[in-house]
Amino acid sequence: MKEKKVREPLFHIAKRDNMPKWRAWLVRIIAVVLALLVSGIVTMLLTGENPISVYGTMIEGSFGTERRVWKFLQGIAMLLCVSLALTPAFKMRFWNIGGEGQVLIGGLATTACMICLGGKIPNPLLILIMIIASVAAGALWAFIPAVFKAKFNTNETLFTLMMNYVAIQLVSYFAMYWENPKGSGSIGIINPETQYGWLPAIGDYEYLLNVIVVLALTVFMYIYLKYSKHGYEISVVGESENTARYIGINVKKVIMRTMLLSGAVCGVAGLLLVSGTNHTITTTTAGGRGFTAIMVSWLAKFNPIYMILTSFLLVFLENGAGEIATIYGLNESFADILTGIILFFIIGSEFFINYELKLTKSKKEVK
Repeated sequence: MKEKKVREPLFHIAKRDNMPKWRAWLVRIIAVVLALLVSGIVTMLLTGENPISVYGTMIEGSFGTERRVWKFLQGIAMLLCVSLALTPAFKMRFWNIGGEGQVLIGGLATTACMICLGGKIPNPLLILIMIIASVAAGALWAFIPAVFKAKFNTNETLFTLMMNYVAIQLVSYFAMYWENPKGSGSIGIINPETQYGWLPAIGDYEYLLNVIVVLALTVFMYIYLKYSKHGYEISVVGESENTARYIGINVKKVIMRTMLLSGAVCGVAGLLLVSGTNHTITTTTAGGRGFTAIMVSWLAKFNPIYMILTSFLLVFLENGAGEIATIYGLNESFADILTGIILFFIIGSEFFINYELKLTKSKKEVK
């Protein structure tokens, strides 16, 4: 008999046992440091600037002035709001890629109320109607793919993604329909003189109400997912639909109810963006948050409290990359490159938290 070595890859990927939380966060911190280091080197090679001054520029992007700080907090709040909306669906393993469209539809409902009812009814009543309309519109937009998933087992990823494009076209149509001034192709600032439908500022702080609303939603979502019966059902369905059915959970009902909640919170995000931030709507109002929020939710392991940290990190890095591109005279694409480098390291850290590379031991085959 001859012994023959079986050729196998030098390395193989193995699933890790549960890594201690402190070590997992250490890996993430190292990934962020490496990302900043690589970004600094790339910027230094292109601009010839000292990396320390580059990092200082990143900090200036979010904390340089009081207005920048509030814009930074507003950015965190909006990204966190959409992340909170997607989290119940993702925890249920319903891949809701339609956050972008659900935010736009909520914003479109808000816009319709501001344009059609502004000045015709008292402002407090108008704002109440806007809240109801935006929540209902977002919930309905998310409910449609949920029904098809529950009844016909359609692919929710493709369905919700498709709904994004429909929402964009609807916003584009109404932007032309309500264009102001005529021929501009855009709505412009809605009710700039009377401010009908504008969410009120708290003191001198324009975005403080948005931040407070999102913090309240964060607490609500944490309690809902961790301590409520509905949250328990979402977890069970996410682990195994068969197990959920076996213990008497109505899976179809859970899917539709959860997506109603997901869409409703996206509708709130649309309301805050249109009525509390931009006071207008365009096809880019959601700003890609519907997709970035997927990463926020996933990196935080679907924990609403941890999402505050991941939202903070991503918005800080995005603002910093944009500031670097502006200060050093680089185009906007360079900011996207830096953001891509940073996200690559952050996502890569999750791989090493969950998996490890092991040397493959050679096996001998007996003939």
